[in-house]
Amino acid sequence: MKPTIYDIAKLAGVSTATVSKVFNRTGNISEATRSKVMRISRELNYKPSMVASALAGKNTFSLGLLIPDLVNPFFAELARHVEDRAHEQGYNLIICNTDNDLNKETQYIQLLRQKSVDGILVATGVRDDDALKELIDQRVPVALVAREMSVLAVSTVLVDDFAGGYSAASYLLELGHRRIGVVAESLTVSSSKARVKGYRLALEEAGLTYEEGLLAVSDFSVEGGKAAAATLLQEAPTAIFACNDVLAIGAMQAAKEAGLSIPGDLSIVGFDNTILATITDPPMTTIAQPIRAMGHQVVDLIIREIQEDQVIKQRVVLLPELIKRGSAQSRK
Repeated sequence: MKPTIYDIAKLAGVSTATVSKVFNRTGNISEATRSKVMRISRELNYKPSMVASALAGKNTFSLGLLIPDLVNPFFAELARHVEDRAHEQGYNLIICNTDNDLNKETQYIQLLRQKSVDGILVATGVRDDDALKELIDQRVPVALVAREMSVLAVSTVLVDDFAGGYSAASYLLELGHRRIGVVAESLTVSSSKARVKGYRLALEEAGLTYEEGLLAVSDFSVEGGKAAAATLLQEAPTAIFACNDVLAIGAMQAAKEAGLSIPGDLSIVGFDNTILATITDPPMTTIAQPIRAMGHQVVDLIIREIQEDQVIKQRVVLLPELIKRGSAQSRK
């Protein structure tokens, strides 16, 4: 038999009314009691009826997460940490892979509304402002993670992409490199744009002129990064900064096919510090995003908004970290 709130109440030593208040986030319930009830409900694998809760205008204890590409290990890891934190807080997570397709994005937003999710987390480079504005107008809690949209009043958790790009270029400059190429995703994506801006500032502070020919824009794929890097190699860079680890792997492949050794002939720095960075040959120097902290904090922000009527929107910016491995070395 499926567990009921009566089973939970008995094991927790509280009334069924208290259990109901915990699930519906109502009443004055102590944190200790709430934690105990939620722990027992997880142990019993109790799932509140989402349909009944939705019809009653109550919480369904479900969240939606829009991500652009599950193949990207950064977003796969982010989704995992979001799911872990949501589960800890008693919420289920619906993950929607949009493939950066506007139609799929819109369809998924409609689907999540039909399922009466309590809040929607967005990690895509949303191009349809109206879809999110409509959600906000309907008082659906929305929060962004790893992306930013300054035109919308929503809570946001992201890494300082500008600082990450600056750190990558500064490190290569410290190693003695003066011709540093960049492989970036579309510069319409806020994160890529900020990373390139950071790179450019580091060059300017070193007294170097930014060269358009040392910037190559790629789609998000190893093959795209490889093709973009092959174009850059015609400009004879001694180092390449790739705006994510996937593009960095493409750059490594292009270098090896051109007969260049890494890091002897060409140094490469990536961005994200996904698991890919540890299995390349040589292991990849990269800019680490605090993926776990990003996933946990954005869940905490949206659950707080779900629970409280008036919440001040927050913009949480986390610092990246340079992880030195074997793909970059001093220029001799």
